[in-house]
Amino acid sequence: MEYLINTPCGTVQGTAGRVAGTAAYKGIRYATAGRWEYPRPVTHWEGVYDATRYGACSYQPRSFYNEEENLKKVFYYNEFRKGETYTYSEDCLFLNVFAPDNAQPGDRLPVLVYIHGGGFTGGCGHEKHFDGPVWPAKGVIGVTLNYRLGPMGFVCLPELKEEAGYTGNYGLYDQLAALQWVHDNIASFGGDPEAITIMGQSAGAMSVQQHCLSPLSEGMFRGAVMSSGGGVSRMLAAAPAEKHYAFWQTAMKNADCETLEQFRAIPPEKLFEVWNETKKQLRTPGSFPCIDGRLVVGTGADLLAAGKQKNIHYMAGSTSEDMMPPILQSMSGKWCAAQKKSSYTWYFDRQLPGDDHGAWHSADLWYWFGTLENCWRPMEEKDAVLSRQMVEYLCNFVATGDPNGAGALPRWEPTGAAQKKVLMMGEREPHMGKPSKLKMIKTMLTNHAPGE
Repeated sequence: MEYLINTPCGTVQGTAGRVAGTAAYKGIRYATAGRWEYPRPVTHWEGVYDATRYGACSYQPRSFYNEEENLKKVFYYNEFRKGETYTYSEDCLFLNVFAPDNAQPGDRLPVLVYIHGGGFTGGCGHEKHFDGPVWPAKGVIGVTLNYRLGPMGFVCLPELKEEAGYTGNYGLYDQLAALQWVHDNIASFGGDPEAITIMGQSAGAMSVQQHCLSPLSEGMFRGAVMSSGGGVSRMLAAAPAEKHYAFWQTAMKNADCETLEQFRAIPPEKLFEVWNETKKQLRTPGSFPCIDGRLVVGTGADLLAAGKQKNIHYMAGSTSEDMMPPILQSMSGKWCAAQKKSSYTWYFDRQLPGDDHGAWHSADLWYWFGTLENCWRPMEEKDAVLSRQMVEYLCNFVATGDPNGAGALPRWEPTGAAQKKVLMMGEREPHMGKPSKLKMIKTMLTNHAPGE
């Protein structure tokens, strides 16, 4: 099979997908950007674009050390990255398209665009759990993407505002550029640009929410899915860009830079070194979305109270051994209950086989993507059945805005003022119920499961 696609940008050469009957188009450049420049969309290339291998990831802390030797991070390395090789670069604005291998322009298949998490400081769109989603076998085109992270993606400086008119959120603008590329090109892969749903987990869910609250993404998608990070909380509220200036000005001093030009020119390893040094010095995360007045125009709580979110269908939920189980679950439920259109809350409690970490932060991703075969864990038939059910719910939602289909799936009731139950799935057959608040609080106080 040739796996050749003619797009508005030019011809793309893909390859066979992991799942039988699917094709993968990997490492497609969707935009370009210099350091702390906003992305410029790619609209054309010469010749045939080789999309048979994944593109470079954004520089991130793990670019500069051996993950196996960092005991604080080794859990996620063993889970999602062990045995894999990744390339890191400032030139990292690539996306991946997974489609049925017989899809044709005009098929108008629904599309799911996934934004990875990692605290806005780590991750990429092709770790093991993302490598070859099963969705195309269900008639849904999948897209994963890379965006700039940490000090590459979230610097805020007055000099940068003077240069561009605004500053910060470079990583969020990368995501927006990727969404625009998908909207403009996905029809060539058999997708429907008017039937795009966006999904993310952790920082990816927070990113999805920012796009759901942003005026810049109007008309780009019709549904949203947020895992372990959707909803509003005073703890996670964005601050104005100006509030971040002092941190980055201190980082410039720590780098012995007097000008923006000098700061832009320091090697990536040095940039991450001074970023880490400044975080310790000022005791602050140092890499987070800000209110820039364009993409992010206010706090989530204020915008939700004003009804500024997209009037679309939502799915949101969290896991039983999550980072802050009662808080994340409450945020998800309140967000779904606040919507005009039917929205759906879940709670994932499958105690994953292989260790005693339970349903840790990100554990549900193996199941949503249908990539259990990529996992080291001794998965059971129970896990395969659960993953098939979760994929079915997700693909139904992407196709129609309702996770319930015509098959034998247990009924998932939308969340509302009078309906507070959520879909419990994991240890038992999916069913409507209420997670134990007492148990979630105890888990939060005693949890030894990791977060990345």
